[in-house]
Amino acid sequence: MNAPTAVPARTDPGRLVQPVVRQTKGRSERLSFARRTIGPLILVAAWAISTSAGWIDPSILPSPSGLVQGWQQLWTEQALAHQVATSLTRALAGGAAGIVLGLVLGTIAGLSKLGEELFDALLQMLRTVPFLALVPLFIVWFGIGEAPKLLLIALATMFPMYLNTYAGVRNVDRKVIEAMRSFGLGGRRLILEVVLPLALPQIFTGLRFALGVSVLVLIAAEQINASAGLGYLLGSAQMYQQVDVILICIAIYAVLGLGADLIVRTLEKHFMPWRASVAVR
Repeated sequence: MNAPTAVPARTDPGRLVQPVVRQTKGRSERLSFARRTIGPLILVAAWAISTSAGWIDPSILPSPSGLVQGWQQLWTEQALAHQVATSLTRALAGGAAGIVLGLVLGTIAGLSKLGEELFDALLQMLRTVPFLALVPLFIVWFGIGEAPKLLLIALATMFPMYLNTYAGVRNVDRKVIEAMRSFGLGGRRLILEVVLPLALPQIFTGLRFALGVSVLVLIAAEQINASAGLGYLLGSAQMYQQVDVILICIAIYAVLGLGADLIVRTLEKHFMPWRASVAVR
């Protein structure tokens, strides 16, 4: 009798492809990160060369090493970590209130003709009012505590969130909504499971703008009798003409804005993974 022939085990093609895909993706992400850092590195190098060569007066633009020393001094003498935490808390608290309010109003105005008639004209009118013009009015109404600061940030972040949510909800295909209603889906479930998911691209665009605006308006809000925060440090530095402190505060604001944008990008990848697959490389 012939000996039985051993049958080779089947190899799952997916197991062979996955390591290659992960390796290619990791290489692409590292290359993308390297390309993003080229511009800032060139700028810092030109800055360091210009200040060390004496082409730029240090009283106008301190050297990178001078900013490092200023940072260390602020960290020890002005409790920089506490100042940043205070500003970040204000931006997050006011921004969260404005984002939620803009999301709710945008959804109502986008779904309902009555909601549009009640809110849209009023919000479009208020949107054109400069935020700095509201500062003295808020001081008269709410005093000089935390309330006017948070309200100013909330009001500023509400408008971009409202506009993008409203546009996203309005652009949802009505045939899809009618189809879901024919299957018995309606009310809150229809909004949460159909309308808002389809409007997510516009909503995340509004979220990105709103978080950026919260950092911008934070500068104006912290001019209202602030005794702590980046705005307080910025005002004191302006009074005493401390250019290094001003630049450090500006850099921190920029990092906060970048961090807000990275948060939104992470949320987009989690809730809308299909958008990354259509990116042009």
